[in-house]
Amino acid sequence: MDVPGWMWAATLAGLIGIICLDLVIVDRRPHPFGPKEAMRWVIFYIALALTFAVFISVYFGLSYGGQFVAGYLMEYSLSVDNLFVFLVIMGSFAVPPNLQHRVLLVGIVIALILRGILIVAGAELIERFAGTFYLFGGFLLFTAWQVWRSEDDEPDPNGNGFMRWIGSRVPTSPHYDGSRLITRVAGRRALTPMAMVMLAIGTTDLLFALDSIPAVFGITSEAYLVFTVNAFALMGLRQLYFLLQGLLSRLVYLNRGLAIILGFIGVKLVLEAVKKTTDLDVPTIPVWFSLAFIVTVLTITALTSLYATRGGSSRTDATKEGQD
Repeated sequence: MDVPGWMWAATLAGLIGIICLDLVIVDRRPHPFGPKEAMRWVIFYIALALTFAVFISVYFGLSYGGQFVAGYLMEYSLSVDNLFVFLVIMGSFAVPPNLQHRVLLVGIVIALILRGILIVAGAELIERFAGTFYLFGGFLLFTAWQVWRSEDDEPDPNGNGFMRWIGSRVPTSPHYDGSRLITRVAGRRALTPMAMVMLAIGTTDLLFALDSIPAVFGITSEAYLVFTVNAFALMGLRQLYFLLQGLLSRLVYLNRGLAIILGFIGVKLVLEAVKKTTDLDVPTIPVWFSLAFIVTVLTITALTSLYATRGGSSRTDATKEGQD
């Protein structure tokens, strides 16, 4: 897949344009983001991703279009787990409802820049060393096992090590000053909670990218597709946060579904590594099967979760019942 330079430039320009449009349309008047407004934007971003998939299919072929769709579905589903952490971070920083959309927008822009660096590094490793797939595959299998066991774990409301390092070295204010990132405390400049929560979301997302990016590389080794998959998934993730805010606690089996998907992609990567580095005649998993598998697992996960919580129980309640 030979991606011309103008396409990279057009993609980045389009992404910046969408971010600016979002700021102008939504954030010119900060307000609480309701489910109906969130639904309209979720539909917009999904339609945008599907339109892009059609473009890729026409320009590069159906195979690459299928890789984009499969990667997008998997990245979007893996990103849903981020939303639980976003809820905790938003709560710990007591972000006012009318500022939450801007916090997510800027935080995700930071996350996309950091992910872009990881994607370039991963693509370079794959280009130089075919055995990188062994590393990615093994890491995903280990991560799948960790995710399967992680339903009891509570996200850290204090963010991550980077956030704690910033807080210990840079003056910070405990009070919001509208949407300002810097304010004055006793005559000194200090970061507001607005700036801190944006950094917390952007850098914490990077931890999730450590498993989701190798997983997308398991679908396609094309850096352009991996980047655009991440861009479309992250841009639509903000709206999904507001749409699913009341439903997140009901997705009690989400970790199980994500663990199965990660394990499946891990096996796929190991098989591809064996095929590329040895003479063994091992089977490879086609993109269409990966796509069907991901959709099936996500559907079963969602339906069984909603059925299990039909009486109003939450993710935590289901976990306690399982322990009993």
